[in-house]
Amino acid sequence: MLQDALSGAGYPRHVVVACSGGPDSLALAAVAAYFARRGHVDGHPLTIGAVVVDHQLQEGSAEVAAQAARVLAGLGLSPVEIRTVTVAGAGMGPEAAAREARHAALEAGAVEQGAEAILLGHTLDDQAEQVLLGLARGSGTRSLAGMRPARAGAGKTLLLRPFLGLRRADTEEICAVEDLDPWHDPTNADPAFARSRTRVEVLPHLEDKLGPGVAESLARTAAILQLDADYLEDVAESTYASLVERDGTGLRLPEEALRALAPAIRFRVIAKAAADAGGQQPSYQRLLAAEALLRRQGSAGPVQLPGNVSVYRLSLAELEESRDAATTAVPAGAGSVPRERARCGKLVFRPQKPPAK
Repeated sequence: MLQDALSGAGYPRHVVVACSGGPDSLALAAVAAYFARRGHVDGHPLTIGAVVVDHQLQEGSAEVAAQAARVLAGLGLSPVEIRTVTVAGAGMGPEAAAREARHAALEAGAVEQGAEAILLGHTLDDQAEQVLLGLARGSGTRSLAGMRPARAGAGKTLLLRPFLGLRRADTEEICAVEDLDPWHDPTNADPAFARSRTRVEVLPHLEDKLGPGVAESLARTAAILQLDADYLEDVAESTYASLVERDGTGLRLPEEALRALAPAIRFRVIAKAAADAGGQQPSYQRLLAAEALLRRQGSAGPVQLPGNVSVYRLSLAELEESRDAATTAVPAGAGSVPRERARCGKLVFRPQKPPAK
C-alpha cells in the first residue's frame, strides 16, 4: 500500500511520517522504515524522516513524544523531530483545534526537512467513523466522501494516507510482529468526544446488530462519493470562474445565470463566492438563505455568511441607476466607449469589517 501511494505521488525523494506513537502511525513508520533501509522504492531514491507532535493536552505528553521519537530513530528514520504546539481552539472544538495545530506543525516540519509528502496513518476504521459522523451532522457530499488517499496540504506538500484500506486490527498486528509497544491515547476511549463514542460504542453496536462489514461498507461509500464530489467540484470551479465579476469592493454573480444552474452546482458556486470574498464554508442553512435571494419573493438581503461576508441582491434597475450615475460623474471623452447595459440583476458578495469588541 505504501509503495502504491509513493508511486501515485510521483516517487517523492523525501517524505516524513507523522507519528504519535499510537498503533496506526507506529505501524506506518515500521513499514516506511523498510523502504528507508533500502533507500529506494521501485528504483527511485527515497529517504524518510518523521515528525512527532506534542499537543501538550495531557500530563506526560512530552515523555510520550520523546519515547515515540526514540522508537522512530531506532527504526532507522532520519531526521526525527518533535514539534510542540499550543492548541488555541478559538471558534472551534478541541478536536478541530488540535487537528489544525497538528497539521500546521507537520507542514512546517515537512518544509524544514525538504519533504515532498507527509505520511498519515489513518485506517479504514477512521474513514468509517468519519462517514458516520458526517451522516449524524447531516453533511453533504464533500464531508461524506471522507478522507482522501492523497490530497494537497496547505503548502506544496502532499498528504498521503496509504493505510485507508487496512483495519485498526491490522496495524496492531504489524506492531506486534515488529515487537513495537505502541502508546494508546486515553482520549480515544473518552466518551466526552463524539469520535470516541463512535469508535467505542456506535460502530461496534452497528456491527453487532447489522452483521460484520459495516465499516468496510461505510469506507466504500466514501470512495464512491469521492468520485462524485470531485466531478461536482470541477464543474462548480469552472462555472464559477466563468460567471464571477469583480468590482474592487466585492464579487458579483449574475442572477439569471445562477438560476439556470442545477441546484447542486448553484449551491457550490455560491459557496465559492463566499470563500473568494474572504469568508468561510457556509452551512447548508446559510446557503439556503443566500440562494433564496434569487427567488425575488422576499428581502433583497443582506444575508450574513460566516467569516464576515454579506450577500445581497442588486436589481437590474439599481444596477442601471448606479451605472448612469457613474457615467454622469465622468464626462465622456472623444474616444470613450459606451458602457454595455446590464442584462440582469446580480448577487453581490462583500466582505464586512468584524464588529468592534
